[in-house]
Amino acid sequence: MKNISFILLGIFLVAASCKKDTPKVSKKFTVTIQNVFQPKDYLNSGTTGLIKPGESAKIAFDAGIGQYLQLGTMFVQSNDLFVAPDDAGIALYDGRVPLTGDITGLFKLWDAGTEVNEMPGQGPNQPLRQSGPNTGKEENGTVGLVNDGFSYPGVSEVLKVTLEHDGGTGFVLTLENISANSSIPTPFAPGTWVIHSKGQYPMFKEGDKASPGLEALAEDGNIAKMKDNLSAKSGFFSPFAPGAYSVGSTNEVFMSGQPASAALEALAEDGDPSGFAHVFNTPEGATKPGPLLPGGSYSLSFDAEEGDQLSLALMLVQSNDWFVGVDKIDLFSNGAALDGDVTDRFSLYDAGTEVDEYAGAGNYQPLRQPGPNSGPAENGKVVKEAAAGAHVPVKVSDYLKVTIKSN
Repeated sequence: MKNISFILLGIFLVAASCKKDTPKVSKKFTVTIQNVFQPKDYLNSGTTGLIKPGESAKIAFDAGIGQYLQLGTMFVQSNDLFVAPDDAGIALYDGRVPLTGDITGLFKLWDAGTEVNEMPGQGPNQPLRQSGPNTGKEENGTVGLVNDGFSYPGVSEVLKVTLEHDGGTGFVLTLENISANSSIPTPFAPGTWVIHSKGQYPMFKEGDKASPGLEALAEDGNIAKMKDNLSAKSGFFSPFAPGAYSVGSTNEVFMSGQPASAALEALAEDGDPSGFAHVFNTPEGATKPGPLLPGGSYSLSFDAEEGDQLSLALMLVQSNDWFVGVDKIDLFSNGAALDGDVTDRFSLYDAGTEVDEYAGAGNYQPLRQPGPNSGPAENGKVVKEAAAGAHVPVKVSDYLKVTIKSN
């Protein structure tokens, strides 16, 4: 019995020794982060309704520094005239000062050049008298200020346009039809508006041939084509900034429910990951660090062993302090290394360090702020963002794709 006990003890010690010396599985991982946002030309667009003499309409929108407003509505007592600002639109800020007050003087009476003009208020091919849409004689001209020999009231005699600002990024535009006592009382047909950037001509360009959408708007007050065109080209999209990651048993990048570190604040507010030990900052195919534009990818590689977890964060640039991140993905499961699409593990977070503005228009967001860390402090905690705004995609997979491969 004593010999058997010694034999069993020896077997146990050998087994324990073998277990202790068994090495952990180790792999090299490569993570690819792709910006899958669909680029858009304009921030937002919308429509106005019919405005009869004595009536008014309001349009609410958000816009930031460097953004412009274009709006067009048909002068109904005409063949193809419309009221709009200059073709390049209205700058909504002078420096960092928002435009407000009576802006009627910025609107002009334009001729689409698509239908021969008749006596205003009397022409049989004008909407109130024509038998159907697009019935007048084709002009085959170009867009320009009206100059046809007929007499028209000034824009300020038929329309009053005022603009209010809420102190942030919100504007309210009021269109008031004051034509009842003018020489040609007229309704203003449904129109379209768009928030765009400098150098864009979203609705028309002086001297150019009118688009089919502008022709329909200016001849018949039919905004369907223009509306659909602007809507398809409008919406939220964003670059992503360089980010940071950690590999191990703890998340060294961020802690949900806790105040952000100084390093996370710099990453989430200004896209600066330099406070972290492990960063990724150069898009694939680029020769130097830079933002991740739609269609581009970041790639990072590291070694990890069983028990290690991946944590990662990168800034959504068109925000004040939002980042897309993941809090500790297990890199192994029962000895098998993680492979495949892991986008569904990622979430949109708010670092809680800077007061949020309208995404894509905020004047303290990186593309419009006067300098790093310049927005009002929030003094909050890191949380998943639950109120990004109806214009921001809900699912991370709508704008980011993250895959991981092991070898």
